Amino acid sequence: MTKNRQNGGYTLIEIVVVIVIIGILSSLTFKSLRTTGDIARTEETRKELDRLAGAIIGQPEINNSGSRNNYGYLGDIGALPHNLEALFQNPGGLATWRGPYIRDDFYSDSTSRNFKKDAWGVNYIYSGGLTLSSTGGGTPLTRQIAPSLDDLLYNKVVVVVTDLNNTPPGTVFKDSVRFVLRCPDGYGSYRFLNRNPDFNGMAVFDSIPIGLHELRLVYQPDKDTLLRRINVDIGSDSYLQMNLFKDVW
Repeated sequence: MTKNRQNGGYTLIEIVVVIVIIGILSSLTFKSLRTTGDIARTEETRKELDRLAGAIIGQPEINNSGSRNNYGYLGDIGALPHNLEALFQNPGGLATWRGPYIRDDFYSDSTSRNFKKDAWGVNYIYSGGLTLSSTGGGTPLTRQIAPSLDDLLYNKVVVVVTDLNNTPPGTVFKDSVRFVLRCPDGYGSYRFLNRNPDFNGMAVFDSIPIGLHELRLVYQPDKDTLLRRINVDIGSDSYLQMNLFKDVW
C-alpha cells in the first residue's frame, strides 16, 4: 500500500509563475502612475505657458472699472522681449519697464529661474517670437502668443474732436487743435505722435502697439489740454471721441 506524502512548499514552476504575475502587475502599475504623472505635468505646463503669454502681452481679465489696464511687457515697452528673463529682470535700464511681469518664488541662484522651466525641469524655448514651447514631455507643447506680429505692433487709433456743441472744426479751425499720442517706442522710451485733425475733426494714428496709451488734445489758442487714456487691443482699431470744454466753432 502506497502512502501520499503531503508537500507543504511550492514547486519551482509555481514560484516562477507568481514572480511573472507580480512583474506584470508592477509594470502596469508603474505605467499607470507614469501616465497620470505625465498628464499632471502636461496640464501644469500648459497653465504656465498661459501665464508666460500673459506676462508678455497682458491679461484681458485684469481691468479697472471694466477698462483693461494690463498689457504686460509689450504694453510697457512696445516690443516683444528677447528672452523670458526680461519678464523678471529689466534687460538693460529700460525706463518704461514696470516688471517683474511674472512671479518666480523659487529659484536656486540668479541664473536659474523656476518660471523658465516646464514641469519636467526643461527650459522653455522662446527667442522673441510669437510662440512659446515646452519639450520636456517628449511631445512638444506650443503656446501661440498672438495671430501675427502686426496684431501686436501695428494697430490703428482713430480720434475725433468736436466742440461742446458737437461741431467739428471745419477747414478754418482744424489747425487750432492738435492730438498728441504717447506710446512706447520699443526701446525703453516713449514716442510722441502729433496729428492735426481734418475738417471733420478726425485724426488717424498708424503702427501703434497694444497697450493703454496717453492721448492729449491741445486747443492751441488757449493752450488748454484734455487728457484721456485709450486702449489698443490685439488686432483691432481703437476709436475715441473728445469734446472741447465750450462752443468754439
